Amino acid sequence: MTQKNYHELIKNRIFIGGADDAKHAAENEKADVIFDLRAEAPDDAPEYNRIHSPIVDDADKQDESVKSSIDHVVKAFNEGEKVYFHCAGGSNRTGTVAIGTLLALGQAKTIEEAEAMAKEARPKINVKPEMKETLKRLFPNA
Repeated sequence: MTQKNYHELIKNRIFIGGADDAKHAAENEKADVIFDLRAEAPDDAPEYNRIHSPIVDDADKQDESVKSSIDHVVKAFNEGEKVYFHCAGGSNRTGTVAIGTLLALGQAKTIEEAEAMAKEARPKINVKPEMKETLKRLFPNA
């Protein structure tokens, strides 16, 4: 059995990690949809349902792409699907969408609380300051 390098954000429903673990999550967790947050996603057709929802690292005001990715995850969750989402390594973009997803689903009331929950699920999460600013703009009351 392979060691799992991805993590459970919401029990049995939302899983997060890096690109290298997408296939394992699709197989092991029976994920219905995989959201690839990498801007640099490959063009190959994987053996699972992958939706490219790119977020560009270090770009100014990525509000629209971050919001779109959060909305995709929340919609799939609300439709009863099992979801896995990832960026390259599963720390910055994945962490940003994890925090936004927890806020959008009402699992956390503040960005700090959501970040603590996301880091508890996946300790390597490390959201860059510009992504935190995006979250503050998207969730002004959090």
